[in-house]
Amino acid sequence: MIIKYAKADILPDELLREVQKYMNGVMVYIPKSEGLRKGWGVNSGGRAYIQQRNLQIRHAFAHGATVDQLTEQFFLSCDSIKKIVYTKMK
Repeated sequence: MIIKYAKADILPDELLREVQKYMNGVMVYIPKSEGLRKGWGVNSGGRAYIQQRNLQIRHAFAHGATVDQLTEQFFLSCDSIKKIVYTKMK
């Protein structure tokens, strides 16, 4: 994990003085704002892979494949296959 540090002098003087009232001389972690966070698997492509796999499972099931056949083909448990084929898509 890469930790990035920034000196406090990047903050406006008034804000820096206000923060120093509460946290003088200690390190403070400032998390990213929620709007900037990406969801799970967005960068790596994992989310798109699973969505595509689930579409293939639903398609095969709709065309007559059994849950047992799909568990062997996709290496998932019966419960996982059932969740995929019986849950409505968003």
